[in-house]
Amino acid sequence: MAPLPHTRRSLLGGSLAVPAGLLLSGAFAAPAFAAPRRAPTLALSGRPNALWGTQSGEITAHSATVWTRSDRAARMYVETSPSEAFRYGVRRHGGAFLGPATDFTGTVTLRDLPPGRQIHYRIVLADPADPRRTGEPVRGTFRTTPVSRRHDVRFLWSGDLAGQGWGINPEVGGYRVFEEMRLRDPDFFLFSGDTIYADGPIQAAVPRPDGTVWRNVTSEEKSKVAETLAEFRGNFRYNLLDRNLRDFNAQVPVLAQWDDHEVRNNWYPGQRIEDPRYTVKDVDTLAGRARQAFGEYFPVTDLRGSGAEGRMYRVMRHGPLLDVFVLDMRTYRNPNSPDTQTVDPIGILGAEQLGRLKRELSRSRATWKVIAADMPLGIVVPDGATDFEAVAQGDPGAPLGRELQIAELLRHIKHQRITGTVWLTADVHYTAANHYAPERAAFTDFAPFWEFVSGPIGAGAFPAGRLDATFGARTEYVQSASVANMSPVENPPYYGEVDIDGDGGELTVRLRQQGGRVLLTKTLRPGRVGQS
Repeated sequence: MAPLPHTRRSLLGGSLAVPAGLLLSGAFAAPAFAAPRRAPTLALSGRPNALWGTQSGEITAHSATVWTRSDRAARMYVETSPSEAFRYGVRRHGGAFLGPATDFTGTVTLRDLPPGRQIHYRIVLADPADPRRTGEPVRGTFRTTPVSRRHDVRFLWSGDLAGQGWGINPEVGGYRVFEEMRLRDPDFFLFSGDTIYADGPIQAAVPRPDGTVWRNVTSEEKSKVAETLAEFRGNFRYNLLDRNLRDFNAQVPVLAQWDDHEVRNNWYPGQRIEDPRYTVKDVDTLAGRARQAFGEYFPVTDLRGSGAEGRMYRVMRHGPLLDVFVLDMRTYRNPNSPDTQTVDPIGILGAEQLGRLKRELSRSRATWKVIAADMPLGIVVPDGATDFEAVAQGDPGAPLGRELQIAELLRHIKHQRITGTVWLTADVHYTAANHYAPERAAFTDFAPFWEFVSGPIGAGAFPAGRLDATFGARTEYVQSASVANMSPVENPPYYGEVDIDGDGGELTVRLRQQGGRVLLTKTLRPGRVGQS
């Protein structure tokens, strides 16, 4: 592995402790073994323990939400301090009950925090019947949002984890890319959808084209497609069996969105399932269960609880330099089709989400407005022989179908003189930089912009897709697999990095690949459009 450059801030010393009950014996020492490994059954100790680690999210200047899961019913308390050793300034928060209604997961919102500071926290789980009986504390840290423009900002993004049968493989060190990303010391991680593959069972052994065998850790819930709420929950727990991911979550806040594989491939509302693997044929039933599990396993307070009716789309404001607009391109879309209609009020976002996005972009005063899209704009993503899954459908002419809604949004951005928009996406399992310009386009009433693509973070890699010319897309850089579904060993994971300089405001995007390689560096200047 190539050496990583020094990070701009000091890092936590060593890995955060996790109870031994969850450590997969030898999983990350990469020993040789003959038999496939199954996730261990966790023995209850008599005291509640947070064996699945911790996560933080919803970070603001003065608040944050922290998450954990207990191995039994418990009360969740969080202690915070500006000192990693908790020598001073210790405060206690919470008392949330973790029980079976939320699969023993829970969150506590921390308030009255100082802005732009490193906050250390430890979670203590207590027996509800006897508060003196507590488990081993689990530690984490995060930085609150700055209020000054002089603070640099760094975040990472990627998507697509445990897809196409490539799960946690102890022989290659598990999800090693998360340890590499942790060492980049970002302010947060934008998890750009396909956070699980609920429709992708994990087998113990997967033959590779070169004759070797990829060996996965397995679990009962990952042995079939997810249909019950318990199976969706088990898909999220599966990824947390990986120590690299748990250590990453303890240091790096997550901003998560969903795409299709949280439910099933290429789903849309109202779809009837023909796949014989499913006994539940109504995709809306599956989506409701998936949404609830998503809200239980990420620190997103608006989505917690039975039914989880809150909005997946939202805005994260990260100080004066950055607003992130997280889209939901699943819940409100119309059915996949040839997508050639000349009138389309629903599109891929739905009318309500599009209206809210336009209003929030107009009121944003951040230097940079990152639009986090779980699907790309100009890359053609087919769904079968005649239908299309994303925005583009390959017709290079005037906008049709879902393109009409995107044209409306791009026109709004131009006419409202909204500067600093950058699109980030994943989904297509390769990495690329696409530039959109009206002089190359059939639709011309928009200002030029960039779309950067990353992923997969831990799934099969695929060849690059073709571009649609309606919005003048041109690929400035691409790296992809030579054949479909290359393993993470043959084609290591991709992730993207964004740095915003606090002095000059420049935004620099780096497309990265596991192993420390920087594939592309692109710097954009604030307040300018059409940068090529």
